[in-house]
Order: sequence, then C-alpha cells, then structure tokens
Amino acid sequence: MKPHLATLILATSILGGPALADVKLPAVISDNMILQQETPAGVWGWADPGEKVTVKFAGKSAEATADEKGKWGLKLQGLTAGQSGEMTVAGKNTLAIKNVLVGEVWVASGQSNMEFTLSGAKDHDAEIKAADFPQIRMFTVQKSAKTEPADDCVGKWEICTPQTSPHFSAVGYFFARRLYQTLKEPIGIIHTSWGGTPAEFWTPKPILARDPAFKPAFDSWEKAVANYPQAKEKYEKDLAEWKEATKTPPADGKPAPKAPRPPRGGDAFGSPGCLYNGMVAPLVHYTIRGTIWYQGEANAGAPDLYKKLFPTMIRSWRKEWQIEDFPFLYVQLANFMQRHAEPTDTNWARLREAQLETLDVPHTGMAVTIDIGDSKNIHPTDKQDVGLRLALWAEATVYYRDEEFSGPLASGFQIEDGRARLTFRNGEGMKSADGGKLKGFALAGEDRKFVWADAEIQGDHVVVSSPEVQKPVAVRYGWDDDPECNLINNTGLPASPFRTDEWPFGVAK
Repeated sequence: MKPHLATLILATSILGGPALADVKLPAVISDNMILQQETPAGVWGWADPGEKVTVKFAGKSAEATADEKGKWGLKLQGLTAGQSGEMTVAGKNTLAIKNVLVGEVWVASGQSNMEFTLSGAKDHDAEIKAADFPQIRMFTVQKSAKTEPADDCVGKWEICTPQTSPHFSAVGYFFARRLYQTLKEPIGIIHTSWGGTPAEFWTPKPILARDPAFKPAFDSWEKAVANYPQAKEKYEKDLAEWKEATKTPPADGKPAPKAPRPPRGGDAFGSPGCLYNGMVAPLVHYTIRGTIWYQGEANAGAPDLYKKLFPTMIRSWRKEWQIEDFPFLYVQLANFMQRHAEPTDTNWARLREAQLETLDVPHTGMAVTIDIGDSKNIHPTDKQDVGLRLALWAEATVYYRDEEFSGPLASGFQIEDGRARLTFRNGEGMKSADGGKLKGFALAGEDRKFVWADAEIQGDHVVVSSPEVQKPVAVRYGWDDDPECNLINNTGLPASPFRTDEWPFGVAK
C-alpha cells in the first residue's frame, strides 16, 4: 500500500467515496496517532454487517465482527510505551496506519484559552523554534456543532515540529511538553475546543434534560430558534451597513466599528449538547488517560448553576468514555478586569469558587492562575505556567511523582480572641510572593461588611485580624475579578481564592 493511502481512504469516506464493503476508520484512527499504554486501547470503524475485521499492531492482534449497522470495535491488549510501527486493519480490504506510537493520551478541551495557539503565546518565536518533539503528537478536532451525537469528526494527527506547532493549542502543547520531559514517553493530545462556549454546549443533551436546573438552557435555545428569522433579517441589514461604513478607514485614527454577530438559531450551534455531539462524541471510543479543561468564562454569569453543571459534565464524560473516574484536570479562572479599591463580590469570584468546590469530585485537579492573568486581556499569553501547573497535578496524582502540585487550599476556619485562624492543605512553607505583607484578605463581622485585614503566617496557619472587626465571623481571600493577592507555598504555587461564608450574592460587600 502506498504511504498515506489510509488517510486518503478516510478522506474519501467522509465525502462518501468508497463502497460500503470497504472497512472504514474514524479520523482519529489515522497516521501518526498515539495509542494509550497499559490499558486496552480502543480501535473501531465501519464495514459490511457481519464482516470480520482484524487489527494488528506491535505483535498484538484482535478481531471483531461488524454489527447489523456495520459498526465494529475492539481493544488492543498489552501495549507498552515506546512501541511503534504500522497498524493494519483488514476486512474485505486492508488499511495501513503509518507511524503509530504508544504512550500517554490526554484530551484538551474548553473554550478560547484552550483554543489559544502557540503562535500567540509569550515568547512564541523562541518556543516555536524549540518545538521539535517527534514523540509529541496533537490531533485537533475541526469545529462542528450537531443536534445528535456524531460518529466521526474531521482532523488529523500532527507530529510536533517548528512547522506544525504554531497552530497547536498552547496549553495543550506546554502540558504535553512537560509530561514528555518528565515521563520520557510519547504524549498524544486530542484537542477539541471552541472559543466563547459555555459548559452546557459540552454536556450530553439527555443528561441536561433530566435535571430541571438546566431547563433555562433549553428555553433559551427554543427562543433563539423562534426568533431566528427576524434576527437574521436584522443581522443582514446591520451587516450591509457595516460593510458600507468600513469601505473607507475611520477618520482621526478612531477604531473601526465591529462587525455584527450572526444570530443563533439557524443551525445546531447554541443548542444544549451541540459541541458534545459534534466534537466529543466522535472520540469516546478512543482510550485516553484523562482530560485537561480550560473553560468557565462563558458561564461566569451564572456561577451558582456552574457548581452543579461542571461536575455534571465531568461525570457525563466519564460515563460516555466508560473509563471510570479518569483524571479531569482544569484551570481556575485567571485574574481579569477591574481591581476594586474595597472588598467586593463578583461573578468571577464566585465562578472560581464553583471551580474550587469541584475538587470534591473524585480524581479532579485544579491549576490556580490568579497570579498570571492579564487585567486587560481575557486571553493572557502566559500559557507556559498554565500547562506546567496542569502537568504538576498529573505528575503527582496520576503518575505518582513525589512533588508539590498545588498551592495552598483553605481547609479549616475558627475564631479565637477576635481573630480568624485559617488552616491550609498544600501550605508547606507559606509566604508572600513578593516578600512583603500578605495581601488580599478581607474580614467581616456580624454586619457582613468586609474590610481589608491584616494577615500573618503562623506555620501552616494564617491568622487574620482587623481593628475594625472586633468579632469576626467570615474571611475572604482574593475575592475580586482581578484581586491583589500574594499567598504562595514554598514551591511558588499560588493559593486559590476562597471564602468561609455562604452568604448570597450582594448580601455582603
């Protein structure tokens, strides 16, 4: 078989080329792929009903028979890191998948900060030049919204080189690079993300439909569909006016007007579960080690609902993959927007709290980024530290490396002698990041009015006090959109923002 013929067959299958009798494979089973080691690795595809299919790779062989719908699937047993070569898939025809490796496979998903490419990251020129890692591969799923779960997606595995890496997910790449340097094993990243999208797009529709709490997502979509004809007419009018207005550059250096956004409701995009259907469902038979996730900005308007939605999404993915409790590592929202002069309450602070509480879901991990955001840019360019902090969680909790993986996490709270005493997990060697006084702590009494407070480190405790609060009842730390906070541990990892109260939004200021 000529090189890359399997890829050509796959492309024609998507376009409706070969006859039904041909064995066909999904896009993710293709040249340059990485298979998950030390666990049965899934391989699947389509053939004639009743057709026998045999898969061979690295001295292993497995067989399956296509069902009445022509679908077949099997598992390759006993794969170990470093195995490589050609995989053959044989039925009435034979496909050859070239340059296959065995190692660790992770899914990278979320919204724009996961989609953000290496070409835009900090020090991108040097990073791209150095991105020469033949054993790191990335499969990027083409954006696709569907009303029902899709069998396949569009994408290809790419070997990490200075030529291919510029359009890689930056967080996915830096996560993979760190794991590769630590484990010395091939790392595969399946990147599937879409900027500006909420978690309900990524959660299976039937799961959402079972819970009345998620009914607003369905109501919103039904309204968008009903209003689409009128919204489309207005959009086309606004678009024509915008095109006319931008024919000549604006005078006096003024910014050009922004193009109008097309309305939702004319296709699947925006419906509950649409991105799960189009960009996750086609992957769930692919054996993975775990997932990294960077999302939450699009759900910041409803942080209390996210406390339920996010764990629901995680559990649904695990159920669909049929890999019980696979590791799910995610990024807490970075600092962004306004820094308030006085203690306040914000949706972004509460969304971070929802992410913090999701650590109660087994086998989850959270990279805190409250110190590496950008007040003026929702897309901070320091993706190196984001990838590193996710990788530290993986190394310690998945690969059992003896290393610190998290900054301080508040774990206890008590009042003594007019002061609040806080205890922390992962707080060994706590200190301020800048060597000065601790910042970002606020204290409130029974009047629920927060004021900035003094904070002193005492071993693995932080003692918080204020002459303005004689009888404290609650403490908050880093509780703002763009907080000034500086508590770290001895490895330099930052503490997560938190609060000890459970007061409703707007009750405390």
